[in-house]
This record gives sequence, C-alpha cells and structure tokens, in this order.
Amino acid sequence: MIESMVQFSDVFENFTFEGVPDIRVIVYKGYPVMAMTRLSTRASDGKANLHQGAIGVGLDISTGRALRAVQNGQPLEYHPDTGGRLKDIVVPHWEELIRLAASCYEVTGLGYLGADIVLDRVWGPLILELNARPGLAIQVANGAGLKPRIERVDEEIARQVRRLSPAERAAWSLQAFNKA
Repeated sequence: MIESMVQFSDVFENFTFEGVPDIRVIVYKGYPVMAMTRLSTRASDGKANLHQGAIGVGLDISTGRALRAVQNGQPLEYHPDTGGRLKDIVVPHWEELIRLAASCYEVTGLGYLGADIVLDRVWGPLILELNARPGLAIQVANGAGLKPRIERVDEEIARQVRRLSPAERAAWSLQAFNKA
C-alpha cells in the first residue's frame, strides 16, 4: 500500500526551521532555466515564502549545488535559526528533478511557469504546485538575470528541426547552463 502523505526528505534538515522546503524551477517553453530552494525560518513562521522572511538559495541549474543565499534581499551565509552553512546545500536526484520540471510544459502548455517541487524520502522529486506567475526573486537568489537564459532557449528552439522531448530539453538545460 502506498502512503498518501509525503515523507519529506531530511536533506534540508539543517537548513530549515519547522517548515517544508521546496525547490522552485523556472521553466521557459519547456526548458528549465533557473532554480532555487526556499527555506523556512523563524521569521517566516515556518513558511517557505520569501516575502515573509524565508531564505532563497540559488541553485546551479546543471548540478543542484547552492550558488548563493539571500534573505530579504540581503546575502546570507548561514541559516539564522539552524546555523547550517547554506553553500553546503546539494539537492539530490537533481537530473530527475529537472526532467520533472521540464515535463510541466506538456501538462500546462504555459510558456513561462514556476514548478515547485518537494523531495520525498521514498519517491524522490514530487510536484507540489505549478505557478503561472512565479515571481522574479529567483534572480536575486541566483545573482543572475533570466533574460540571457531565455534568449539562449529562444536561439536553441530556432535551430531545431523537431520539438524536443522533456528529457531532451532537460538534458540540454543541464549542459547549456553549466557554471563550470
């Protein structure tokens, strides 16, 4: 029998206060272009809402490793409640998570969306919700703008002779936005 409740992964245990951390992936025309994890704090009352004081940690779209962290728009090195070093975050099941985010385009048909994903101990990445207007704070958490990535996706689509599958688009994003 399958449990009906999500069994949240403990990967973020040292990086969140009482709440459920999630990973937001911005998907443009089916291509994952930017990601962050949102971590609850005492100030955010255990909610992973950046406008209420949660922490946004920009993630390297090719690896799932933390790039930088911000709270209320200000850089941050350690979680204010747990003391966890935020640069130590590495999201497991990253390639699977990116493939899942890419597939959200087929589900919604939206050219720009935010896929909010949680990590389950047993099942791995699971979609929490999809947002038609996901906001732009992800750029602050990543220390980079979306425009160059969107332009790169548009250039890639213009070169294609056929529409790529979600797995192919995810693989392209993992390679194209590699920080190394």
